[in-house]
Amino acid sequence: MKELSFPRTRESDPRMRGDDILNRIGNTPLLRLHRIGKEIPGVTLLAKAEWFNPGGSVKDRAAAGIIAAAEKAGVLTKEKILLDASSGNTAIAYAMIAAAKGYKTKLCVPSNASPSVIRSLKSYGAEVVLTSPLESSDGAIREARRLAAEEPGRYFYADQYNNPANWQAHYSSTGPEIWEQTGGEITHFVAGLGTTGTLMGTGRFLKERKPSVQVAAVQPDSPLHGLEGLKQMATSIVPGIYDEQFPNLQLEVKTEDAYTMVKRLAREEGLLTGISSGAALSAGLKLAALIKNGVMVMIFPDGGARYLDEEFWKR
Repeated sequence: MKELSFPRTRESDPRMRGDDILNRIGNTPLLRLHRIGKEIPGVTLLAKAEWFNPGGSVKDRAAAGIIAAAEKAGVLTKEKILLDASSGNTAIAYAMIAAAKGYKTKLCVPSNASPSVIRSLKSYGAEVVLTSPLESSDGAIREARRLAAEEPGRYFYADQYNNPANWQAHYSSTGPEIWEQTGGEITHFVAGLGTTGTLMGTGRFLKERKPSVQVAAVQPDSPLHGLEGLKQMATSIVPGIYDEQFPNLQLEVKTEDAYTMVKRLAREEGLLTGISSGAALSAGLKLAALIKNGVMVMIFPDGGARYLDEEFWKR
C-alpha cells in the first residue's frame, strides 16, 4: 500500500512559521501618477501608498513607534489600558497592534468619524468613547486628557499629538524609505497636517540628507471642513511635536477640491484613496504648476474603502 503523505504543519515546516503582523508595517510602495499632472511633464508626481500598511494607513507607523517606546520605558504594561484620542486611523492602528500584543485600549473618537472606522475599532475589541462632532479631534483630545487626569494609574495615555515617538517613527522609517525609493532625487515633500508626525519626522530625515528638499505642509482652508484627519492649525489645538517654522511651504486645500481629486485618482489612475490623499494631491498639483520641474513625493495616508459612504461619491 502506498504510504500516505500529509502536508507539513506550520510547526514542522520552517517555511510555514508565518510572520508577525507588526513586521508588515512600513516598506509601502511609491506609485507614480501617469495621467494626472501630465500637463506638467517636468514634475514627477509620486504617491507614498500608505494604505498598504496592515492597519490600512500611515498611522500604523506612529502607533507602533509609540507602543514600542512605551514598552521600552516600562510605562505600558498589561495591567494598564492604552488611552488616546484620534480622528480615526491612529485609533485603528492602536486597536490592531494592541489586539496583537494583548493590551486593552480605550479610544476617544469624534462621533462623526466614518462608521466603518468605529466598527473596525469595536471589531478589534477596543472600547470606544464618542465625542462631540462639533469639536472634531480637539474634543477627543480634551476627553482623553480628562480621563487620564482622573485615573492616571489606570491608563497609559499615549498622547500622539505630543509624543516624540510619533515623529521619530517616521524619521526612522518613512523618510529612509522615500530616500531609497527615489534614489535621493526627491526635491519636494508634501504631507498633510494632523498630528504632524509624518511631516516632521519624514521631513527632518529628508532635509538632513538633502537640505535643498522643500517640505510643504497641507491643511484645510477653513475650520469647518470635511478633510478627516487634517487640522487647520490657526483654529485647532496645535500638537506639541509641531514646529511651525519647519515647513518651507504652507498649502491650503478646499474640501471640495480634495473630493474632486479622490474621484480623479480612482477614475484616472485606478487608485481608490482616502480624502486626505485627495487633499495632498490637490496641494501637490498647485505646487507642481509653480515649480515646473522636480521630483515630488506626496503622502497618501489611507485608502478609500472606509469613505465610500461619503456623500460626494453620490454627486
